[in-house]
Amino acid sequence: MFDLFAKFRKTKIWDFDGGIHPPEMKDQTRLIPVRRPALPDYFLIPLQQHLGPEGELLVKQGDHVLKGQALTRGQNRTLPVHASTSGEITDIGYYPSTHPSAIPERCVCLKPDKLDQWCELSPLTDYHTYPAEQLIAHIHQAGIAGLGGAVFPTASKIQGAQGKVKTLIINGAECEPYITADDRLMQEYADELITGCEILRHILQPTEILIGIEDNKPEAIQSVKSALQRNGSSDIFVRVIPTKYPSGGAKQLTKILTGREVPHGGRSSDIGVLMQNVGTVFAIKRAVINGEPLIERIVTITGDAITNKGNVWARLGTPVSALLQQSGYQIQPTPMVIMGGPLMGFALPDLNVPVTKMTNCIIAPSATEIEPPEPEQACIRCSRCADACPCDLLPQQLYWFSRGKEHEKARSYNLFDCIECGSCAYVCPSNIPLVQYYRQEKAEIRELDEQAELARIAKIRFEAKQARLEKEKQARLQRHKQAETKPDAEDNNVIQAALERIRKQKSAENSDSTTQPVIKSINGDVLPDNSAVIAARQARKAQRQKEQAAQLAQQTKPETSEIAEQDPRKAALAAAIARAKAKKAQQKQTSQPETLIAPAETTPVTSAPINDERKAAVAAAIERAKARKQQHHQQQQASAKENHVELPAAKQTVEQSNIKPADKVPDESADARKAAVAEAIARVKARKAQQKALQLAASNEVKIGEE
Repeated sequence: MFDLFAKFRKTKIWDFDGGIHPPEMKDQTRLIPVRRPALPDYFLIPLQQHLGPEGELLVKQGDHVLKGQALTRGQNRTLPVHASTSGEITDIGYYPSTHPSAIPERCVCLKPDKLDQWCELSPLTDYHTYPAEQLIAHIHQAGIAGLGGAVFPTASKIQGAQGKVKTLIINGAECEPYITADDRLMQEYADELITGCEILRHILQPTEILIGIEDNKPEAIQSVKSALQRNGSSDIFVRVIPTKYPSGGAKQLTKILTGREVPHGGRSSDIGVLMQNVGTVFAIKRAVINGEPLIERIVTITGDAITNKGNVWARLGTPVSALLQQSGYQIQPTPMVIMGGPLMGFALPDLNVPVTKMTNCIIAPSATEIEPPEPEQACIRCSRCADACPCDLLPQQLYWFSRGKEHEKARSYNLFDCIECGSCAYVCPSNIPLVQYYRQEKAEIRELDEQAELARIAKIRFEAKQARLEKEKQARLQRHKQAETKPDAEDNNVIQAALERIRKQKSAENSDSTTQPVIKSINGDVLPDNSAVIAARQARKAQRQKEQAAQLAQQTKPETSEIAEQDPRKAALAAAIARAKAKKAQQKQTSQPETLIAPAETTPVTSAPINDERKAAVAAAIERAKARKQQHHQQQQASAKENHVELPAAKQTVEQSNIKPADKVPDESADARKAAVAEAIARVKARKAQQKALQLAASNEVKIGEE
């Protein structure tokens, strides 16, 4: 029954499995007040000091900025960074990062002007009158991130937990050895810490606020309790917890103060709990009440190589070398400077790296204070790592999976639940750096997940493109199909416009006729009747042919008679040329029928001019043959008289019989028959030409109607 009542007491403290008790090493600095070092010669302000992408740059090289002025623009999970002091932007480039690999990151190099002049601030002193959304936006623009080490954007964390929080936990455990930054903050700024808790209570409306502090910080516990008494807060409680590493972990402290565990893959808000570090709460108070953005934080500088140990207000962007120099750093034979605690921190590869929002401690140990790591040996399967793990994981199996690149098995064994506290590596007798293997395996898995996500997005884009192209293809085919079956209004307009142009052209051609009857084409369109124009054209053509024939006859006769008087052969040649010209002219005229002929109105072509011409040609040929024969006979007689030779009658008969058929003189009956045959042939040719002309005219008329 006693245990049952003890579970419901608000002072009940639970425990978590695992954990270790390393030497605390806090007495070196926990009683020394926080001091402010001098401004360094330059600041290197990284543009990304939080979990998320860097913001859009707002300044350029050569600009003069004031203390607290925004250097980048922050939206959503992107936090802005601010100038740590007033001065000139001398460079914007890539410098070694505050990371074990020292990979270059983009930074703003600021040279102080020693005036340390603030920009215009906008405090919200009477925060009770402002809605929660405006206060969250103000916190976001102040660039506040989690100062416990995770550097998650505070505004996003608060906004995601609105309406879900019943218990607000303020983490003041600070369990890792050497670090006393939060301890000194609670001792010296307890009243401001309580004011920050009041601001969060106004935003989140929790039922209770618990401040967890380890029992190895008695001064801080007393200071916070005194501040609560002065403030008169009734729902803010201080919970003193046992000293045990890593009790400052979010999941572990939640289990200690509430007895509840955060589910695998979930968040503390899923069980109604939200946790904030004491340094984050103090920064919220400065942002809301004073209007100051996050430009500095308390950093513990300790180690046997430091002569002036303690905690300092370090401006963000201050080179670590400048802080060490002002703290009396003595260079060791084997120099090693650790950023963070001895368990979760890392050795700095370059002392010129800047202080960031996640920097809470700088340890410069002597050669005897922290021994160099011993060589790694084979695992002996002692299970000490499993006993010390505060997350109830199997470090040995995760080690083998990480070393063997078995990513899926490491994921299935909840590798990402590891908080990288270093407890397993601390107790390992084989000196295996287990946390390093886990960090590398997490990075590789994240990279594979990013590649898989990119491939998935690329596949989605490709499939969307293929679907779009297929849709366009189907739409195009549908349009073509509709165009084949039924012309659209645009096609009809084009057809009507073409028909209108044809009608205008025909009207222009027939403008000489006063009245034009109309006819209908095959498709029903009204077209003009051109039969009268065609008949007039045919009459003019016949008249032109008669005139050409008469002119040719007049030109041929004198030439022929003249040539005949001079030389019968020349006369025959001239007559042949004349006949060829007449024949060619006749063929040319008959081979060009009219394009538009009305069948019912066409005037028949008469063959009288053609017959007269042929008769004249035949008569001329007969005359030439007779003249040639007579001339030949006269030449023979003249030659016989000169030679006094008489041709025998038989020889004359043979010579006469050897005359070519073309040279024989036909009698009158033969000439009449030839003339009749020639006339008949001419009539047949004229009739055929007329039929062809009629057929061609009919086909042209049909084509015009179809158009």
